[in-house]
Amino acid sequence: MGGLIALDWGTSSLRAFRFDGTGRLGETRARPWGIRHLPEGGYDAALASVIAGWPALPRLACGMVGSRNGWREMPYLDLPADAAQLGGALGAVRAADGLDVHLVAGLRDPRGPDMMRGEETQLIGALALRPALAQAATFILPGTHSKWAVVRDGAVTGFRTLMTGELFAVLQRHSILGTTGVEAADDADAFDRGVASARDSGAAGALGRLFSARALMLDGALAPASVPDYLSGLLIGEEFRAALADGLARRDAPLQLIGEAALCERYRRAAALFGIELPPPIPDAAAHGLWQLAAQAGLIHSRESRAC
Repeated sequence: MGGLIALDWGTSSLRAFRFDGTGRLGETRARPWGIRHLPEGGYDAALASVIAGWPALPRLACGMVGSRNGWREMPYLDLPADAAQLGGALGAVRAADGLDVHLVAGLRDPRGPDMMRGEETQLIGALALRPALAQAATFILPGTHSKWAVVRDGAVTGFRTLMTGELFAVLQRHSILGTTGVEAADDADAFDRGVASARDSGAAGALGRLFSARALMLDGALAPASVPDYLSGLLIGEEFRAALADGLARRDAPLQLIGEAALCERYRRAAALFGIELPPPIPDAAAHGLWQLAAQAGLIHSRESRAC
């Protein structure tokens, strides 16, 4: 029986995908067992549980499982890098069941320097699902540490990490801008107002606009419950302002989202205020990227294997 067990194993969660021998994605499972929240028995117990009942297929994992604090540390490949290079740089760790779990390397942009681990596999999957983007495109991967990555001729040639999600959490929990004890509202107008504030901040950027969240609230122009949405808009808007200002994103080149639907919808709304129409995010990019890398590495043997 051909196929692959693909594992997207991050800091806070574990997702497992079972592919058949033709590259068709079948069952998907999820567990709250990221590398910081493993069950008793550690990595082996988490793996055994999430793939229980599945056949003994080749297994390939990406994400923080290959980090310094993961199951086995994998190196970073310097840019530019494509699917062939990533597929040729896999490592492995032997699980308690006697079979290997192969691990994907991360990417390093020496010009930053900057690093990514897990997002490189999402990019490979996105290019397989949207091959028209391989020639030239910028990908936006929202999250705790958002990534903006540039692809040229099928290779990742540059990227930047923006700590938008983490900064939002810090401001909410540990700064005067937080609204402790107030239940946050779902205020789209406040979000738009924050995006517009970042957009119109000019060369100064959003840092000089952060305190406006408190000033607007004290003036009565922004309800306390709407402050989180305003801050979210301000920070996401700053991503677009900065990316457009330095050419990381261009209005005449494709922009594509990869990530969780609800968060990506915020980015689509923010982009519209910059006059940019973003298409919906590409689903299951990590899973399909793992299939592509497994094929590059020769882990999959099927005469009917197809591009997913």
